[in-house]
Amino acid sequence: MRIPFKLFCVPFIILLFSSFELYASEFNGEQLSLVWAVPFIGILLSIALCPLFLARLWHYHYGKIIIFWTTLFIVAAIYSFGMQTTVNLTAHAILEEYIPFIVLLLALYTVSGGVLIKSDIISTPKLNVVLLAVGTILASIMGTTGAAMLMIRPLIRANRHRNQSVHIIIFFIFLVANIGGGLTPLGDPPLFIGFLKGVDFFWTVKHMLCPVLLTTILLLIIFYIIDNYYFRQQYGQSSKIETKPTQLFKLYGITNIFLLVAIIICVLMSGIWQSSITFTILATSIGLPDLVRDLLLLLITVTSVMITPKQVRAGNEFNWDPIIEVGKLFIGIFITIVPVLTILRAGSNGALSAIVTFVNNDHLEPINSLYFWFAGLLSGFLDNAPTYLVFFNLASGDAMTLMTTMAKTLLAISMGSVFMGALSYIGNAPNFMVKSIATQHQINMPSFFGYMKWSISILIPVFIINNLIFFI
Repeated sequence: MRIPFKLFCVPFIILLFSSFELYASEFNGEQLSLVWAVPFIGILLSIALCPLFLARLWHYHYGKIIIFWTTLFIVAAIYSFGMQTTVNLTAHAILEEYIPFIVLLLALYTVSGGVLIKSDIISTPKLNVVLLAVGTILASIMGTTGAAMLMIRPLIRANRHRNQSVHIIIFFIFLVANIGGGLTPLGDPPLFIGFLKGVDFFWTVKHMLCPVLLTTILLLIIFYIIDNYYFRQQYGQSSKIETKPTQLFKLYGITNIFLLVAIIICVLMSGIWQSSITFTILATSIGLPDLVRDLLLLLITVTSVMITPKQVRAGNEFNWDPIIEVGKLFIGIFITIVPVLTILRAGSNGALSAIVTFVNNDHLEPINSLYFWFAGLLSGFLDNAPTYLVFFNLASGDAMTLMTTMAKTLLAISMGSVFMGALSYIGNAPNFMVKSIATQHQINMPSFFGYMKWSISILIPVFIINNLIFFI
């Protein structure tokens, strides 16, 4: 049973057409208690526990569950802060954050789904390492979402013969959907936020190169050991499988590659183009560059749908379910996360002051190691872009200062925000999309906590090495 679109929109229709006269008080992060985090935590726990204990209920009604927690926050906000404040908060979350987020994901998902890489290659551990390495490199060029959506299906097809392939998808999430995006501002939203705030493009390239390279190499070595173990289990000590003398490799939907380039140009354009023209909707200001970018991305999406042969998408087993799932889950996350981020922005005056004051020493100087871990751990469960921004402002807020005298601090924030998005399915949007696509291909992906067993046991030791090398 699918959730009717009208039902999904009910809370927001009510807000938009209700009277704005009801007004109580300002939404102030210094006065908010942690009780306001309950709806957000409720969504996280629902995502984590329902598929584990209430799988059937979650599969058919996850949209309704997200609506419940979102409506709980909206109703509580109306009661406590008034209709106008609630409308403004919700509009800001949807118009300024959610819509650009989902439009970019939609464009990348649609366009990359129109590129079919067809091959009769049967993968080996060495070839899997090559495929993961290529995807990791592409992630910093075309973004983690673009690279993940482009590479996940070829990787699944190349390993169609494998009895054990869950680990392959998990390492794909680690590398292609997260860590690979750490090299340039194009790779991951937190770094793009830094670019918009004045961090030089090549500062990121220069300072993130060694951490990304080290982390990638360590994870590829660990992956090869694990993959080789499962490979030998299936094929014996000889580790040989029959392959055709000439292995065919064909690329279909080439026009979509040009559309991927167009997406990258649109994102760069919105960061470089400065305009004083803005449009205000429900107290949310939308800049002309952002509006043009989103409209162009929608145009690219429609163009891709129209020009891509149906056989190409059929070859990719393309459907809209993963992007619909991400869209429904993340609209709830983007709305209910508002009080959590507001409390964080209140710094030492907010309910999370213990975290904020803990990352600085007695002289109010940042402790880089703690910035790395706290920015990272919060990014693993919150939206990593606003989390990056919170710690960016907490450290200094001035890009020139952070790039020079506080370069280690900016590096810590950048590494933590990008790398630790791999800790959970919701740490970065491509994580969930990759999981959905793998599940559609009959790969029995682990639950929320099952995935975290992998991420904690493999990634945390790697991050400890990063911490020792770069911040101690």
